[in-house]
Amino acid sequence: MNMQVPQNSRTSGATHTADATTVEESLAIQEEQAKYDDNFATETAMANTLLTPRFYTTDFDELDAINVDGIRAEWDELIAQMEADPNKGHFKKNEDWDHVDWENMEPQLKKEFIDFLISSCTAEFSGCVLYKEMKRRGNNKDITQLFQLMARDEARHAGFINDALREAGLRVNLGFLTQSKKYTYFRPKFIYYATYLSEKIGYARYITIFRHLEANPELRFHPIFKWFEEWCNDEFSHGEAFALLMKTDPKLTSGRNVYWIKFFLTAVYATMYVRDHQRPAFHKALGVDPDWYAHEVFTKTSELTKQIFPITLDIDHPRWQPTLERLQRANVQIATGKKQGGLGGKLKELVGSAKAASCFVSLYFIPVKTHKVPAVTRLVPSY
Repeated sequence: MNMQVPQNSRTSGATHTADATTVEESLAIQEEQAKYDDNFATETAMANTLLTPRFYTTDFDELDAINVDGIRAEWDELIAQMEADPNKGHFKKNEDWDHVDWENMEPQLKKEFIDFLISSCTAEFSGCVLYKEMKRRGNNKDITQLFQLMARDEARHAGFINDALREAGLRVNLGFLTQSKKYTYFRPKFIYYATYLSEKIGYARYITIFRHLEANPELRFHPIFKWFEEWCNDEFSHGEAFALLMKTDPKLTSGRNVYWIKFFLTAVYATMYVRDHQRPAFHKALGVDPDWYAHEVFTKTSELTKQIFPITLDIDHPRWQPTLERLQRANVQIATGKKQGGLGGKLKELVGSAKAASCFVSLYFIPVKTHKVPAVTRLVPSY
């Protein structure tokens, strides 16, 4: 995929990504704003591990063949809401953007927060790349319109995070990522499951932090958290879109595919738990216990996914939390082995990997909870 943008893509005269009306315009603005490249930030974003955001590609012809006539009323309502663009102009610094003393920020907190920003920027841009490519390749007006709107939102989010990173002397080179980062192929149904969960758990994560800091503003150590409510509402809308895409084909959420839904639920929840426990200083600064936070996010996400998935994971099962904790310890062992190197380090890494795999299998085979999926899929942000 090539993200080079022709000059005539700049049609509305916008000078900030928050005001851009198309993904092409947003990316062109970011390219003009990029005065320098920071190798550290870009190399961090380039990393490919089980815990880092990935770039995806899929069968775009299969996506283009989707027929939304069976859900037309819900579809048109969602598209109208997204076309109204309630967050246009929002994702940029204003008088609410407090000064950030990067120089005197506690070193470990600074390291973990920068990692959080880079990871978030990469995840947002990953969605932008996928959605933009569908818009470029497709001929189905319903589908290309949706993906253009979602790509617009994700480009704004990535640009806003890059604005925050620039204050710390960093920037993720988004154009370089597009051309150089490894792409993972997923069949469309796996894109639906993974991206739907990514968007919905993203909403749950951001709104949980936003509400916590709304009640405890003295713990808000960076102004970007003030923007999390509108941010997560975009994530919510994108999740609604993927729920409707799955609704066009009932087979996607029934039969054997329920086992795939269970797999993706388990993988997404487990990955979040392990990744968040890699940032103890970040969560301590927020005044958030990672175990409490994980359970809050899992609870919200489980409630939201009832709109389309016929199952939810039993996150209160006696085996759930202890197994997540063992998984986290296994991940620490893997990281320690990689850092150690040599034969001893490799052995430690292999043992840790075996433990992690065993934990995942244990989590997967916890019995699920089942429910009847409602006839009306659409939800509104409720937390």
